[in-house]
Amino acid sequence: MELKSRKRNRKEGFDYSSEQIYFVTICTHEKTHDFGYVKNGCIILNKNGKIAEDQIRWLEEQHSYVSLHNAVVMPNHVHILFGIDVKYIFAETKIKSVSELIGAYKTTTSKLIHLSGNTEFKWQRSFHDHIVRDAYGYENIYRYISENPVRWKMDVHNIIEINN
Repeated sequence: MELKSRKRNRKEGFDYSSEQIYFVTICTHEKTHDFGYVKNGCIILNKNGKIAEDQIRWLEEQHSYVSLHNAVVMPNHVHILFGIDVKYIFAETKIKSVSELIGAYKTTTSKLIHLSGNTEFKWQRSFHDHIVRDAYGYENIYRYISENPVRWKMDVHNIIEINN
């Protein structure tokens, strides 16, 4: 019996530690609303959501070559727009790939959420990424992230309705 090959999550042959701007979406397991809720177009983060938000800043602080451009923590997913900028690093610094950076984010966020009492929290496997190719794409993605709470009712990640 022949096994089906899995769909590739990343662009084949691309160096994901190269100096680029990346847009990443990370979802909670089964898209559960673990980070808070949206009210009147504003995200109201709970304890888990604040941890997820803090860990985005931690990622930038931990890795000198990561520059955060925009991010939002939504009830069941996170959007991060960031760059890898190699100009300000020492020669001996190993630049982590996008997968390694997001892996570190997911691991540290999970650990802190578990330590805070929510031992059931899990991320969805993998993440979605997009390599930003030009200024037009950058502006669209930046706006999409900024406006995500306002558009929550129409968001594809909002599959579970909650009453708040």
